[in-house]
Amino acid sequence: MTNYDSLETRSDDQRASNLATALPRQIALAQTAAGYAGSLKDIDARAITSAADLAALPVLRKSDLSKAQGANAPFGGFTVKPATGFAHIFQSPGPIYEPGGVDHDWWRMGRFLHAVGIGPGDVVQNCFGYHLTPAGMIFESGARAVGATVLPAGTGQTELQVTAARDVGATAYAGTPDYLKVILDKADAMGVTLGFTKAAVGGGALFPSLRQEYADRGITCLQSYATADLGNIAYESAAMEGMIVDEMVIVEIVTPGTGTPVAPGEVGEVVVTTLNPDYPLIRFATGDLSAVMPGVSPCGRTNMRIKGWMGRADQTTKIKGMFVRPEQVAALVDKHDEIVKARVIAARDGEMDTMTVQIEASAGDEISFGKSVIEVLKLKGRIEVVPPGALPKDGVVIEDQRSYD
Repeated sequence: MTNYDSLETRSDDQRASNLATALPRQIALAQTAAGYAGSLKDIDARAITSAADLAALPVLRKSDLSKAQGANAPFGGFTVKPATGFAHIFQSPGPIYEPGGVDHDWWRMGRFLHAVGIGPGDVVQNCFGYHLTPAGMIFESGARAVGATVLPAGTGQTELQVTAARDVGATAYAGTPDYLKVILDKADAMGVTLGFTKAAVGGGALFPSLRQEYADRGITCLQSYATADLGNIAYESAAMEGMIVDEMVIVEIVTPGTGTPVAPGEVGEVVVTTLNPDYPLIRFATGDLSAVMPGVSPCGRTNMRIKGWMGRADQTTKIKGMFVRPEQVAALVDKHDEIVKARVIAARDGEMDTMTVQIEASAGDEISFGKSVIEVLKLKGRIEVVPPGALPKDGVVIEDQRSYD
């Protein structure tokens, strides 16, 4: 293994020693941000020197962040500099606003791309979105960090994607797991041979059958676990045994809805503390489920590993690379007087995500409801209008029928 840097192969003692210096500094920095005025006010930053010490601090949730942003736009007081001090301001569904920087690998994605084998001489076709949400910029900054060239392709226009990939000699793909298949299938239909040998994917589940299909085409496909707020959290290496935690975050696995760490190996909610000095998120709850894996990766990287994405601690679900949240479903219901309730169903058609929106309504039609679905959920989906009383009274508003085995 060629290291990205020396941090990847630190001993447990070295990592703990480095954290004992970095973590109190980060807590003290967070205490200067207005958003933490209440939750961290009485904390002695000098006493927080390990992941175990973090358990005494409160958990910060997206709902807290959203509420704070409503009162103190755009970042809720959780940054240490004003919005004009950042290079970008992004908007994710919610809406949630996130800052972005252009300093070297601000989101730390280069470590993952290096693990995929991407570097100088590669042309990365970046099929993450560049509009409002930060995914495109996250992967572009990582590609720059490893010395690769970027084709900022964004999403859609698949025939043009194929043509561009052929013309510029793209060797690597970055995007959601299933969109690469769309491009490859279109290339086959066009009689075009593409040069992809590497794929760095995220924003959705990489199903084993899809990974195998890419392997059969000679494409190494690895996945990362990142969020718009935190940047890279964990990533796969060529060993493909769990996901290695990034060197600039601290990951805890806690009982969902609490801040209490679970026993080693148990499934719980992923809570992350980032060492990003511009945006010091402390014990930020992702809403995702995972578990710690014992031992270290056979690839030689020594940091903690997690089992990867194992579902949601709440009903928020990622479909086609976009989060759909219960509050968005509630907003859809409120948009039409005739809608009694709604239920979003995520499923698979082959290797592609699908979304069906079941709408219990006394009147109305699929066309008008469909327009509202696009407006509120930011995704297209199949609309099923059902009569009042038809949907289950089980409290479920987002149902994920996909299998992750």
